[in-house]
Amino acid sequence: MTEELRMTSQEILDLLAPHISERRRERIDQVVTTRCKSIVPVLDGIFDTGNIAAVLRTAEGLGALNAHIIDTQPVKKVSARVTQGADKWLDLTTWKDPTACVTHLQSQGFQVVATHLEAAVPLETIDFTRPTALVLGNERDGVCEEVAAAADHRCIIPMRGFVQSFNISVAGALSMYEATRQRQDKLGKVGDLSAREMQILKAVYYLRAVNQGERLVTRLLGLQA
Repeated sequence: MTEELRMTSQEILDLLAPHISERRRERIDQVVTTRCKSIVPVLDGIFDTGNIAAVLRTAEGLGALNAHIIDTQPVKKVSARVTQGADKWLDLTTWKDPTACVTHLQSQGFQVVATHLEAAVPLETIDFTRPTALVLGNERDGVCEEVAAAADHRCIIPMRGFVQSFNISVAGALSMYEATRQRQDKLGKVGDLSAREMQILKAVYYLRAVNQGERLVTRLLGLQA
């Protein structure tokens, strides 16, 4: 039986750095400093995999570290063409029970904000400097009843035209942008990871940046049979 390999984040960085281009290492450094664990998108029962992929791509592009998917619809695999690898850099958690998802997030100190058309406040009035889980509902019904009832706040993106709501991918982009804008304006930055968390995440990204990174580490250490 093979003994479990344990390494520190610094050991992983030192071992893999020669196998990653300088330009790629600089990009990882830049991304890690702007990663935000306090704004978490939650996709509730989305039908269209293209919409799921588009929201994940936007969230990753705006600095999100994590995302949650409440999987109550029969969906196919998210399109790699649309995400352009965003799902590779996001930590995704999938739930089957909407209530369990909301309860978990609230227990972790997140205010749960559901996009909703009824009894809702304008998006810009939400305080996104607080840890916030932003729930986006599906294309037909919006967020499910369980999420709407358990959410701490309901918000709506003000509409100035005749249409009642935006497409889910557009709503996700506008909402995530407002959250990051607020954090930049009020806190002076979007990223919120500690120095230790950034180093650990950097090591994780090194492993993901290298083809079969974990196997390469094993081979470089001479542990591969």
